[in-house]
Amino acid sequence: MKKIKLTDNVYWVGAVDWLTRDFHGYSTNRGTTYNAFLILDEKVTLIDTVKKPYKSELMHRIHNIIDPAKIDYLVVNHVEMDHSGCLPEVIEAIKPEKVICSKMGHKTLLQHFHRPDWPYHVVASGEEINLGARTLHFLETRMLHWPDSMFTYLKEDEILFTSDAFGEHLATSERFDDEVNQDVLMHEATKYYANILTLYSPLVTKLLAKVEEMQLPIKMLAPDHGVIWRSNPGKIIEAYARWSAHQGNGKALIIYDTMWESTRMMAKAVAEGLHEEGVEYKMLDLQVNHRSDVMTDVLESSALILGSSTLNNGMLPRMADFLMYMRGLRPTNKIGAAFGSYGWSGEAVKMMNETLKEMNITLCHQGVRVQYVPEHPQLHECVELGRTVAKALHAFMAGEKVEPAL
Repeated sequence: MKKIKLTDNVYWVGAVDWLTRDFHGYSTNRGTTYNAFLILDEKVTLIDTVKKPYKSELMHRIHNIIDPAKIDYLVVNHVEMDHSGCLPEVIEAIKPEKVICSKMGHKTLLQHFHRPDWPYHVVASGEEINLGARTLHFLETRMLHWPDSMFTYLKEDEILFTSDAFGEHLATSERFDDEVNQDVLMHEATKYYANILTLYSPLVTKLLAKVEEMQLPIKMLAPDHGVIWRSNPGKIIEAYARWSAHQGNGKALIIYDTMWESTRMMAKAVAEGLHEEGVEYKMLDLQVNHRSDVMTDVLESSALILGSSTLNNGMLPRMADFLMYMRGLRPTNKIGAAFGSYGWSGEAVKMMNETLKEMNITLCHQGVRVQYVPEHPQLHECVELGRTVAKALHAFMAGEKVEPAL
């Protein structure tokens, strides 16, 4: 088995998961990796472990480098089960002197595994542990994205092990950023942030400021998922700064679902209005676009226009599902509007408007409702809705205040 080196005496010993296609409702169409890292020094140290079914792959990679029984320290940056699921078996095999974790990590490990007998060594931000020729420096990153999360910095090699930050769900035979297609890499990094970290954007902003304040020289970012950023770690750091600030790209999304094509007809008319006013847009039919892929586009968009038919006095199920998912992630700094067709009650538009308002998205139109099948006058209303959103979006991107329509 080929040994994969980050630097001299620092190795990747993780596992590649080619099979996973769902991660808590987030579609992982390209699989994922569970990254773990081995540092050879006077005190041999393992940084993180892997999901339980991949324990043998982890141990096989370690065996290829060193006898696992020679590992002295085990660092647990994050307790979520895709990184700690095999901890009991690994600890039994290596019998470490120390299981190093944050204060919240200690609490969470006890709650998951109920093993007070493990040799816990709790560290706080700024604390260091000497390995011999190398030094580990710890930085707590609570709620990025669990309370226990922390980063570990290997000072002499200038590697920041970043737990669930700066990662992607991407299974490849390559381990480094410069070895993979850059468009695929950044798409998956965007999708990862959109579906996991959007909610924690204020904390991401603070963390980036803290890392800059610490003036840590960083040659590599080594996350727990995806590739290791060695050629240009600044690229993903800059992207996180942009995403956490919710800097929109000036584009509009028309996100809709339809029963008998009437709402789709309305969506196309709304798109025509956007086009007439020079706004780039994308149409996303929820029947064929997964919620997590739509959320990826939402991250960088500036306007959300929602469309749904009314079913049983409510929205269509796919729209209700998507809005519940998006509301949990709390994207901000956007404007919005809604439209939809109905047979006899017509509540969907009102419900979509209310959800957008709950998310503090500025409504720039009261919405358009059409009973049964739209004709030219109703489609003209939809075109005007698109034009109204477009004009508001131009003002919004120019920094002008957009007055809410509702």
